[in-house]
Amino acid sequence: MKNHAVKIVTDSSANLLTMDGVEFASVPLKVIVGEREFADDANVDMKELYRLLGKHPAHTCTSCPSVHDWLTAFGEAKDVICITLASTMSGSCSTARIAKREYEELHHGRHVYLIDSLSIGPEMALLAERARTLLLSGMSAPAAYHSLIRYRARTKLVFSLAGLKNCAENGRVEHQSARGIGVMGVGAVGCASEEGRLDIQEKCRGKKQIWEGILRQMKRLGYAGGRIIISHSGNEAGALELMHHIRDTFGSVDIQVNESRALCGYYAEQGSLLVGMEC
Repeated sequence: MKNHAVKIVTDSSANLLTMDGVEFASVPLKVIVGEREFADDANVDMKELYRLLGKHPAHTCTSCPSVHDWLTAFGEAKDVICITLASTMSGSCSTARIAKREYEELHHGRHVYLIDSLSIGPEMALLAERARTLLLSGMSAPAAYHSLIRYRARTKLVFSLAGLKNCAENGRVEHQSARGIGVMGVGAVGCASEEGRLDIQEKCRGKKQIWEGILRQMKRLGYAGGRIIISHSGNEAGALELMHHIRDTFGSVDIQVNESRALCGYYAEQGSLLVGMEC
């Protein structure tokens, strides 16, 4: 990599492994299931992860990247745009902030522009892809950073979660909110708050009610046809069906579908859908 390149770095909860045309790195979080540790990288076996989680092991948790992991990802870039999972959900942002300070102290004149996404998954991906567009247009890293902060105010996350066990047990949602979710086809529909919390808005039974719930939340948040990324947890058919419902409601919309990786798959649980959107 050229010493003067601008690099985009995210943690793995953005569900991105590569980005065309720019220097990019994904820093893996880890999911621990019993005695097994799954690094959220290109080699993660999602089928095995879901299989083990389905056995309801006594101990599961996640582990955020270390300061060393972030420093390795920053590499020799002169400027880095670093986008992390919401600081309210993980220590990933905290260790990235320490790495930023160390990197700038070690390399005089280099800068890490750190952005707390206040979200997870596809909303993070929207930020990263916006950064790519800005850099390829010739915008400088500091100008791109300020533009991304403004853009972050226009992006939102709506979700349908098939289960809340892992979120509740790891303090990501209240146990009260988790009651009844995942039983008899009941799913949780909600959104990421402005502070980066996962807020449950509705409990819906069956696919039809879940689609309607997602569309209600999109309208409530002011969605009017901007770009969308749908990330699914082993539920591609559901993601494609949701895409058709969105287009039936909002018209010809630019929608990208991808699969959640280990971190998002762990918290969202198999069958869930995450919708990142420009409002």
